[in-house]
Amino acid sequence: MKRTIIIFLIIFIITGVKIMAFAGQIVSQNRVVVYYFHGDFRCSTCYKMEQYSKEAVETNFKDALASGKFEFKVINVEDRVNQHYTKDYQLYTKTLILSLIKDGLEIKWKNMDKIWEYAGNKQSFIDYLKSGVDDFLKECK
Repeated sequence: MKRTIIIFLIIFIITGVKIMAFAGQIVSQNRVVVYYFHGDFRCSTCYKMEQYSKEAVETNFKDALASGKFEFKVINVEDRVNQHYTKDYQLYTKTLILSLIKDGLEIKWKNMDKIWEYAGNKQSFIDYLKSGVDDFLKECK
């Protein structure tokens, strides 16, 4: 009986260590997070900006996504648990925020507020977002 318990504990510890190592690879201590913030009501332009953002991220930052150095999150700020973002980032409308995380702490963020100007031109929108993310990723190292 003791032997069975010891074997079980060893397996549990080894498995737990592997899971923790894997989790550490997925979310790096140093990373860039792109948040697309929206509310409950969303117009066609809001959906389009989310779509462009997702496409820009998935097309241009595959390696950074896979390595955990980059995250893309879509967040409804009208959900009670997300309302703090309105204050944290001084949000007044739907927008994209770039956040630079170093050693697990946010050290810099930027409101990509020109997305509204570029919403009518997909390539300009993607180029604008790509440029901002590239700048943040350079600082992520």
